[in-house]
Amino acid sequence: MQPSIELPQQAPEVPEKNRFWHDVGEIIQTLILALILYFAIDAVFARVRVDNISMETTLMPGDLVVVNKLAYKFSPYHTGDVIVFHDPLNTSEDFIKRIIGTPGDIVSVHNGQVSVNGVILNENYINNIADYEGDWVVPNDSLFVLGDNRNESSDSHIWGFVPLYDVVGRALFVYWPVNYIKAFGNPY
Repeated sequence: MQPSIELPQQAPEVPEKNRFWHDVGEIIQTLILALILYFAIDAVFARVRVDNISMETTLMPGDLVVVNKLAYKFSPYHTGDVIVFHDPLNTSEDFIKRIIGTPGDIVSVHNGQVSVNGVILNENYINNIADYEGDWVVPNDSLFVLGDNRNESSDSHIWGFVPLYDVVGRALFVYWPVNYIKAFGNPY
């Protein structure tokens, strides 16, 4: 006796007058799914446009950057991370800078060299060395940030510390322009 082979059954044919409503339902489901995905992604990632020269040569004006908004919900801040935060003097604007000092750190800038807790940073990412000097103790609820284009950056050496609650997230990668796509690693 030969085994019987079952052929797959075809879906029942949708009558022509119901086909329109079936197609409308499919389109609505697709749009709802797209909206859910958009808002889910937007809750985790921000897209930021670089508008100034304070981070040259790491970032150039016009670069578009993806930012992980949840990065510091699950891990600590690290010296060297590139972050986006609300401008402490005007929270309607966002800045992008590099973390130099985390809570409790002592940051010193002397003779063009930056040190954290007495250790000189190897800053192969900077555009130029700092032509200013100072010492700062980072409060427990704040960060000390500097732009990579040290002498052309409005940053912590001018206006002070970034409160932790103003941090938007950690920059992950440049996605535009296409020929400049790169991920941000921590240099330390």
